[in-house]
Amino acid sequence: MNLEQEVERLRAENRELRQQLAVALAHIVELEAQLPGPGEAPAFVKANRQQKVAGAPQPRKKRAAVHNKARRRAPPTRIERHALEHCPECRCRLRGESLDYRREVLELPPPQAVEVLEHQVVKRWCPHCACWRSPHLDLTGQVIGQGRIGVGIASLVAWLRTSLRMPARQVQEYLATLHNLTLSIGEIIALTHAVGQELQGAADQLLVTARGQEVVHQDETGWRQDGQNGYVWLTATDGVAAVRHYEFSLSRSHHVPQRLLGPRFQGVLVSDFYAAYNLLPGRHQRCWVHLLRDLHHLKDAHPESAESIAWALAVRQLYDEAQAWLAAHLTPTTEQRQQYYLQLQQRACALGQQHAFTAGHPCCALAKRLLRHQDELFQFVLVPGLPADNNLAERGLRPLVIMRKISGGSRSPHGTRTRLTLASLFATWQARQLNPFNECLAAVRHTAPTPRAASP
Repeated sequence: MNLEQEVERLRAENRELRQQLAVALAHIVELEAQLPGPGEAPAFVKANRQQKVAGAPQPRKKRAAVHNKARRRAPPTRIERHALEHCPECRCRLRGESLDYRREVLELPPPQAVEVLEHQVVKRWCPHCACWRSPHLDLTGQVIGQGRIGVGIASLVAWLRTSLRMPARQVQEYLATLHNLTLSIGEIIALTHAVGQELQGAADQLLVTARGQEVVHQDETGWRQDGQNGYVWLTATDGVAAVRHYEFSLSRSHHVPQRLLGPRFQGVLVSDFYAAYNLLPGRHQRCWVHLLRDLHHLKDAHPESAESIAWALAVRQLYDEAQAWLAAHLTPTTEQRQQYYLQLQQRACALGQQHAFTAGHPCCALAKRLLRHQDELFQFVLVPGLPADNNLAERGLRPLVIMRKISGGSRSPHGTRTRLTLASLFATWQARQLNPFNECLAAVRHTAPTPRAASP
């Protein structure tokens, strides 16, 4: 009985295996039909690579054009040709020519010693007038005043002292090492003052230019003059006619920015939340970076207060939504800007009213700030291109802060005026993407600057 059952089980297993084999054979036939013809490789097979022969030159793999813009060739100032006259193998004379490749080498010319130019004024006798006659020597644009140092050296000293913030002794060492020119420390300081006095009018004109622009940034930082604390006020604008104007004042009151802007200023003033700017008339845009930083400090100071953290996040959300709206609406109409501005203003007022009248609440101070400056938080939504932060002025003050940390300030009003005059001009030229040294040299010479060579 057991043998008959075993036979039946084996027969059933045999039938099942035959069925599976038939299905597998049918699937194989389908796959063979999809195979490429004779001599064709399947799509998933990579082409055979050509084996590299040891010692044989290989073609150089070129980068795509989009990745080949890191280094551009400059126009050559001198070309040196390298060619063979005879074949190095058979010594036969070579004929014809074509350029094989180029190699660019950048190098400095040998340091040039200063040129000592002697002007000899010759007098000559006039028999008719019976007196000696000599020409009037006019060196305007070559030297400043009655000094012996040319305007090129004076401009170089001013640039090294202002843009590179080099101390006078390092300027002295530089001139002696590279140009074989020995100047005393006093002469270097006097040259800096002479250039500053010569360019004072150009620095004053910068403030007039800034007053006529639509958006003006202002900020202030500490400065010591003859051991007395004061402040450097920066008036900055952006764009093609960018301006960086620095002015020193012992006062930090609202009278200083009001005088700098002038009574006819019609633009938008971008500033932080310092109280001196509250009394200035006209439109304001307060710096959101300062507000967001204070919100971050609020959350760090009260991590246990869920209400304070939620309130700070709600204020941050207002700013994020405003920026997202501007990114989504590239060319909104004036009416659309006004409607969305009113919505943001109403939401900011609602957030301010939550805690502004709750004395002792962690959010009370910032809530009062929202109510006090509700008209000055979202002007960047109304005015096209208006930034929501005062980073332009913050970055503009940084070189003065570094200079103050190095030198500790200035020793006299004359020194302060010279430093700020030169700082205003050199920072303005740099903001306009001009060569500061060439611009300074042209201004001292009272000529137009040499145009920059076009980028290759």
